[in-house]
Amino acid sequence: MKFSGRLVVLVLVLAVTTLLFLPFQLAAMAFSPRHAGILPMLWQRIAAAMLGLKVRVEGTPSTARPLLLVSNHVSWLDIVTLGSLMPMSFIAKREVSEWPVVRRLARLQRSVFIDRARRTATSEAGEAIAARLAGGDALVLFAEGTTGDGVSVLPFRSALVGAAAKASVAAQEGSGEAATGSITIQPVALVYVGLHGLPIGRLRTADVAWHGDMDLAPHLSNLVRVGAIDAVVAFGVPIVFSPGGDRKEATAAAEREVRLMVRRIRAARGKAATAA
Repeated sequence: MKFSGRLVVLVLVLAVTTLLFLPFQLAAMAFSPRHAGILPMLWQRIAAAMLGLKVRVEGTPSTARPLLLVSNHVSWLDIVTLGSLMPMSFIAKREVSEWPVVRRLARLQRSVFIDRARRTATSEAGEAIAARLAGGDALVLFAEGTTGDGVSVLPFRSALVGAAAKASVAAQEGSGEAATGSITIQPVALVYVGLHGLPIGRLRTADVAWHGDMDLAPHLSNLVRVGAIDAVVAFGVPIVFSPGGDRKEATAAAEREVRLMVRRIRAARGKAATAA
């Protein structure tokens, strides 16, 4: 199949899937929010298959709730990679809510949009995130605040982690229901390790990483052309954030864990390539 043909097939399959899922997803969002993560997960699995994306999971996602997954961020592809593993929603920047097509899909994924340009955005975002966490949803926060180059991990920003965690704790305490008064923060490392079965070196990292001023359409087209991507998602040791907890310490602990997991995954992949 030629490159242009693959892209057309991808778009058609996902468009048809979206139309088929749409009424059921809207109904789930309106009447059964706890089940509204199932169809988006299936949609992401279909997208992963169409892209030739294979994901290996290390560790185990926490079953504790409220659960905030704190991950590094490499590309728009991270949404497909993570979203195909389990029901989850994403915390996204406000600009995403204005992108054509993408905004519709993001809303169906029940993404939480935040505006980093306003000073009051952090507290407002914390309240919105807390409401979702209190409802039992697993939310993903890309704590770097932007995409990286796919090789290094950027510093994690503690403001949103702290706002989400403290607002969630406050929501539990004010609910009048039995609650632990804490939130589980689980570090998640996402690494793209192979293209066509070969290790990704620094020179080919841009084939997957999406950062800076890259346009989405050409990057998508290039990934469709590549057609075979291997990714590793590692779930780290959960961190319990209790009332009175220090957001900076919790964020720093999550960042250290993600950095260690990223280095370990890359080192293991390098040893496997050398042995082969």
